[in-house]
Amino acid sequence: MKIRRVAILGAGNGGITAAADLKIRGFEVSLFELPKFGKTIDLIRQSGQLTLKSDEGTTQVKIDLLTTDIAEAVKGAQVVMLTIPINYIEDFARVCAPVINTDQIVLIHTAACMGAARFINTARKMGINREYKIGELNTLAYGTRAFPDTGEIKLWLRVRHLYFAAYPSRHTTELIGPCQQIYDCIVPAENMWEVALTNGNPEPHCISLFNAGRIEYSKGDFYLYKEGITPHTVNIIHQVCKERLALGKALGFELDDALVARLKRGYFSEGPGSLDVKFNTSPIFPNVKGPESLESRYFTEDMANGLALYVSLGKALNVPTPASESIVILGGFLLQRDFMSESVTLEELGFGGLDAKGLNEAVA
Repeated sequence: MKIRRVAILGAGNGGITAAADLKIRGFEVSLFELPKFGKTIDLIRQSGQLTLKSDEGTTQVKIDLLTTDIAEAVKGAQVVMLTIPINYIEDFARVCAPVINTDQIVLIHTAACMGAARFINTARKMGINREYKIGELNTLAYGTRAFPDTGEIKLWLRVRHLYFAAYPSRHTTELIGPCQQIYDCIVPAENMWEVALTNGNPEPHCISLFNAGRIEYSKGDFYLYKEGITPHTVNIIHQVCKERLALGKALGFELDDALVARLKRGYFSEGPGSLDVKFNTSPIFPNVKGPESLESRYFTEDMANGLALYVSLGKALNVPTPASESIVILGGFLLQRDFMSESVTLEELGFGGLDAKGLNEAVA
């Protein structure tokens, strides 16, 4: 399949960047946002064009279609790419599942947390039983920030290494080729569990909990990666990483640790240095401002849609996850929410009661 047109759903940092990047690279592009967030689309229309700034220079580009009409957005697209915060996957599935046909590829392009399974589950609850061609990347393909009011995009990195698996994984070979036309850094994962366990966000973002007072006091003037990750707080990242690697091993995967994974993606420079120093001196991370509030996705997404999945997997696989569970509980206390009841659990996904063999077979 030759990919000519891509529908990008979600006009946040990743979606806006993807729209500009793919248009510059010769694809026809539509950019969709949910009507309740339609102001973003209006702002981009007013600016008239997007201006992408990177080390390669500055390029101005006009997107083929900006819309809050989902049918209009996906019409004629070979790939429908959901570049959204993962906690919005059900919202977007409810809108787009009815209009996506079985010839189109659905690519979940976000910080992975079983998004493809959640998309299918949502469609089934709506009474839609199509056999979607669907797969998921483990993380965003860009280190970026976008500003819809000015149309400006600051792109620091095109990620060099992305994992992909179809759901079910027996379709990975069929779907990965078309997706590699969009991002040639994509490599196949064993299945959706490996994709979920190579999501790069829960480990460093959990350090936001230990900087909550500083985040509130600064009123948004905070840089997590150069201020919040220190020789002591990095110990929490190491412990969460240890738990993630143990979960992977229980499922039969040898996963990269926090340092190696970011070297592969291009976020860290080569050479010696401890993990905290690597974050502090990264050519990418220190440029990234935030989180700006305690309601940021660094809390709400990466606890209920990240670490909570580790906790649920740990209980099924008899792998202790004390750091992950503690962070989810304390984060809930901080925000006066019950993240465990809001979370993505195996039971919620339809995989309750399965052991390692059963979990792998369920997504095969």
